[in-house]
Amino acid sequence: MYVSKDFNPGITYPNYLIRHRLLAGIKKLAPSLQGRLLDLGCGAKPYKSLFQVTEYIGMDYESPGHSHENEDIDVFYDGKTIPFQNNYFDAIFSSEVFEHIFNLEQLLPEIFRVLKPGGLILVTCPFAICEHEVPNDYARYTSFALRHLFEKNGFEVISQLKTGNSVETVFQLWIMYIHQHITPVIRKIPILRSAFRVITYSCNNLLALLLSKILPDRDDLYLNNIILCRKKRSSDQ
Repeated sequence: MYVSKDFNPGITYPNYLIRHRLLAGIKKLAPSLQGRLLDLGCGAKPYKSLFQVTEYIGMDYESPGHSHENEDIDVFYDGKTIPFQNNYFDAIFSSEVFEHIFNLEQLLPEIFRVLKPGGLILVTCPFAICEHEVPNDYARYTSFALRHLFEKNGFEVISQLKTGNSVETVFQLWIMYIHQHITPVIRKIPILRSAFRVITYSCNNLLALLLSKILPDRDDLYLNNIILCRKKRSSDQ
């Protein structure tokens, strides 16, 4: 199973904590998905190798705030109607996409429509993260909000995870502040830029991991939501 370093970065990278925990959560639940799978908002399909499915179809939305250069998209959609027939997919996967969907409540019935009864959907989305892909960054969902949205649209929650804990989240936000607002200044000083990046990111990531073991393990502030749901059969409703 190969996942590129952009989505499986080492400890010297600024997004190590968030990507490391997210990858572990997806790996844990990916084996549940079988058959014909739709990757909703697929981009470059970074996690494709984690799924052992018979067919993997990537779909994305042509957005002015996001370049699809070097991405692996099979089908584009208009943001409203998923261009597949009813009950077409055995499984759906969507990672770090829901925050970019302005009309999520309208899209969830479409997701329900194209998923077979009893089919599974695996979704990840951030809880604590900076604005990104602006201006197409619309929402942050709590674990309670996600559960409510799926249940009201005919899904049963099978598993729900939070990635990271409060300590890791605080450190990740601090590291991203450094990366976005301090590192660009340091990059202009050749003698410092390489050492600054390696030392700063590595030390903060390691300190986050260490303090997470020592300080109270709280997850009311966390990095990402991961939720696995099943489309209810008519006999279940």
